[in-house]
Order: sequence, then structure tokens, then C-alpha cells
Amino acid sequence: MHIAILTFEGFNELDSFIALGILNRVDKSGWRVSIAAPTPRITSMNGVTVEAQASLTEAAGADVVLVGSGLQTRKVVADSSLMSQLQLDPERQLIGAQCSGALVLARLGLLDSTPACTDLTSKPWVEQAGVEVLDQAFFAAGNIATAGGCLGSQYLASWVIARLAGIEAAEDAMHYIAPVGEKDDSVERMLRNVAPYLSKEH
Repeated sequence: MHIAILTFEGFNELDSFIALGILNRVDKSGWRVSIAAPTPRITSMNGVTVEAQASLTEAAGADVVLVGSGLQTRKVVADSSLMSQLQLDPERQLIGAQCSGALVLARLGLLDSTPACTDLTSKPWVEQAGVEVLDQAFFAAGNIATAGGCLGSQYLASWVIARLAGIEAAEDAMHYIAPVGEKDDSVERMLRNVAPYLSKEH
């Protein structure tokens, strides 16, 4: 099971790293979570440089693809050569986006009839792309999900875990990372946001 977190130059660390940390709490054979990027190294909006663990080509073939946000997302979606590498398919993949990452899904035609969540800064741009923006932290329809606000990444990661490993695994992951004294509240809040978008078998 390969989960690729698309991470571009100028990325928001909270989006990519929170999702990476939560998803890696799942102890499951063959479970792999990667930072995927168009170049071997990428530098965040705050100057943190990291090495990519997977290419965009590898990410396009992953079981799950999450798109983080960053300062250069509008530049990313305007790059036809870069976007052409992202052949994503919600029929075979779980696909999610965080904040301005919704612009990538919109550019790929994945939000044509689906509303999305995004951050307040990105909201006008996502609306200009023809997507209805919801005033909430998380939304999913079928195999596509979006989250709005940096800490909304916890809901995106929890949704992926619930879909692939079950709701109890998502609860365990959230309980582990939540602040002491707030663990039960954090799990309850996650469920309140994510559970309405899960089918009974999850």
C-alpha cells in the first residue's frame, strides 16, 4: 500500500508532515508513506529542505495520493508539463487535497461536480477555478476528499486510515498524536468530521 503526499517547492510543512506523521502510525505490512515531488529536493515556505522519497511518476501509480499546499500552487497548476505527469484516477485511487492543493484537483478535472474545502487565502482562487468552496474543515465524496486549514490535515490522514485500515486504526492514530488531557476530545472531533463520509463497512 503506497500513500504518496505530493509536495512542491514552497510547500507548507504542516500539510505534508502532519499527514506523513499520522499515516505512519499505522503498523501494517507493506504500508508505505512517501513525500513525492517533481525534483529530488524541495524547500518549504519556511526554508526547510527535504529529499523526496518518490517521484511524481511513482506517485501517479500510488494507491493513495494526497496533495499538500504551498506558496507556489498556482504556479504548479499553470505548468502543463508538470501537471501532465499527474494521471490520477479516483476509480483506483483515494485522492485528497489540503488547502491550495484543491487547485491541483480542480486543474485535473477531479472537482468538476464536487465541492471542496480549502483555506481562506486559497478560497477565491479555488472558486475562480469553478469549484464550490464549503465552510468546513473536511469533505469527501466517494474516493475524493479535501481539507481546509493547516491542521485539517489530521482529518485527511484519518480519512485515509479509516478507508484502508478501519475506523479503529484511525482512532488509535489520532489518540496517539493528540495532546495529553485532550486525547478523547481529539478522537471525538476527528470522528465528527470524518465519520459522516465513511460507508458502514469502514
